[in-house]
Amino acid sequence: MRILLIASAFNSLTQRVHTELRDRGHAVGVELALGEEAVRAGVARFRPELILAPMLTRAIPEDVWSQHTVLIVHPGPKGDRGPSSLDWAIHEEASQWGVTVLQAVAEMDAGPIWASVPYSVPRCGKSELYRNEVSDAALEAVLLAVERFEIGWFAPEPLDYGRWDVQGRLRPYHAQEFRRIDWAVDDTRTVLRKLRAADSQPGVLDELYGREYFLHGGHAEDELRGVPGTVLATRDGAICRATVDGAVWIPQLRPRRTPGGPATFKLPAAQVLGGLLSEVPELPLSPVAAAWRDTWSEIRYREEGRVGYLEFAFPSGAMSTEQCRRLLAAYREAVDRPTSVLVLGPGRDFFSNGIHLNVIEAAADPAEESWQNINAMDDLVEAILTTGDKLTVAALAGNAAAGGLMLAIAADEVWCRESAVLNPHYRLMGLYGSEYWTYTLPRRVGGEWAARLATAALPVGTRQARLLGLVDRTKSGSAAEFRSWTVRQAEALAVGPELEARLLEKKRQRAEDEAAKPLAAYRKEELAEMRRNFWAPDEPYHALRRAFVHKVCPVATPEHLRG
Repeated sequence: MRILLIASAFNSLTQRVHTELRDRGHAVGVELALGEEAVRAGVARFRPELILAPMLTRAIPEDVWSQHTVLIVHPGPKGDRGPSSLDWAIHEEASQWGVTVLQAVAEMDAGPIWASVPYSVPRCGKSELYRNEVSDAALEAVLLAVERFEIGWFAPEPLDYGRWDVQGRLRPYHAQEFRRIDWAVDDTRTVLRKLRAADSQPGVLDELYGREYFLHGGHAEDELRGVPGTVLATRDGAICRATVDGAVWIPQLRPRRTPGGPATFKLPAAQVLGGLLSEVPELPLSPVAAAWRDTWSEIRYREEGRVGYLEFAFPSGAMSTEQCRRLLAAYREAVDRPTSVLVLGPGRDFFSNGIHLNVIEAAADPAEESWQNINAMDDLVEAILTTGDKLTVAALAGNAAAGGLMLAIAADEVWCRESAVLNPHYRLMGLYGSEYWTYTLPRRVGGEWAARLATAALPVGTRQARLLGLVDRTKSGSAAEFRSWTVRQAEALAVGPELEARLLEKKRQRAEDEAAKPLAAYRKEELAEMRRNFWAPDEPYHALRRAFVHKVCPVATPEHLRG
């Protein structure tokens, strides 16, 4: 079937729907919702049998939805309406929520219902919720709706607030008046709820040191206490701020834009505040200690039997120069431990998306910071590739892209939750790429497919990734189920009779590959291309990065998405 995705952005959910539908044999195109005329032209060009809108912030033109079946994915249960569904779910501490696929009509979110899937709401930020439970429920609902459309005789359910299972309602936009934190009154639970409901966008508007900032992200602190509202400490770029009964860690800030001033964007909180924190102590925490505490830490390390688990969780999956160096130091410590298997990756959400474009954009010399960042990534990947005395496993509970995916495939095995979306390319940022991808990607998928993946610049689902050899094992289910499965698989690997033989074969293969072409040669060739990307005057990287960081809306749908 020909299915056109109309979306306000080719975001993680749109990418997941795109890959899943393609894997099921559908012809899938994408048209960004960049205005009514663009949408009309995209529909005329693709000639779809069905139109799906996985993520939409503006209405579909009436002449489109009146002539085609247009199904809208709404991140709320039956009857829920309005633009801030997830914000309200977290704000009200809902234990159950849902995703509904409904048909487009004149009134927003009021069309007939084609599918609705419930899910349990964990205590986490909105963006993490969106990429996990919401994404899983949305995909289930989309596939059910597509199946019902294909059979031809399904009659969608009219929205009827008199039905027992229609519990939602029309809600207003979740404005800053609902998000505002009263540090003298709000307890930790309340502060976390407000921060988590706004962690990605729009943030919580607040004041620090006499200036206004949007606060992004929130995590509990288990020990520090102080005068409510004051900044007590920093760690890994985050700040710790006291509440009336505890404290919370805030990883990122965005200065409020002044009238007529330049656009602002999210950065590590301590970097934004800079010298204002001169009297605030830095409280580092070792990865081992972090694993046993309920506090903010980007890196944690724990052991179970002969398996080590090095967990890292960087906001938005981006890894700055300093974050790469901290992770490398933790990796080296983990390698020195008496374990047989080392598992890399967070328990939930992003694995990694590569270099930190926001930090680079904010640097005094973005080209030089780009260079430092890519070399720090290369150092980390090299350490993984040259680990000889234990098997390494990259466990991808969530998405990975560009250098972050190349970081994963440096491991001996890649295990992937089936909901993950992989983007094995750099082209859309105007980069050649490094992280030894010219060695690791062809080694996994072959030279022809490596070139195809790098140039097509399309997301890859886990089904295709496993067929290609990009990943080794996949597991369906929730993030928690994937985590439990990973532990069982890693334990079996560590005590398996083939472990010693695999380690010997690993060393033999590495020596053979090094003799054929040293790792240093791959790195030198890749970095020569990256140097040109960073410093040549005719290269598009800096303009593309700036547009990405400042969320500049594209003027047209990229041709590679149109199908």
